[in-house]
Order: sequence, then C-alpha cells, then structure tokens
Amino acid sequence: MAVLTYKDLHRNSSVKFYEVGPNFIRVQFKYSSRVYQYSYLKAGKSHVEYMKILARRGWGLNRYIKKFANNLYD
Repeated sequence: MAVLTYKDLHRNSSVKFYEVGPNFIRVQFKYSSRVYQYSYLKAGKSHVEYMKILARRGWGLNRYIKKFANNLYD
C-alpha cells in the first residue's frame, strides 16, 4: 500500500492524501495531520468502495465524506 496524493481535479477539496487497503480507505485532509480511516466495519463496504473510486478519480471524495460518512471513521 502506498500513500497517494489526491489529484483534486476541481481544485476545491480539503483532501490531501489517501491510501487504500482491501477493506478500508485512509484519508488525510489539508488542514490536519490526523489520518482518518474508513473501514468496512464502521463505514460499511458500499461507502468504502465508493470512496476508493472517488479517490482514484481525483474529485468528489471530500463532498461524499461530508455528506455520507463524516462520522463513520474508525
């Protein structure tokens, strides 16, 4: 696994870095050193898998987290 820089194609995201694993995604935001892990256990498989798609795409991840998974981190 590698920590990847979030592309932020629309230049308005708070997401800075992300890392994906088999059953989780970890996200670090620009204004914090804290890393948030969203796993199948707490956020659910469908949320985690969709966040992985958005992370790789490079847009929409921050908005999705705020709307659907804001407090579902481990």
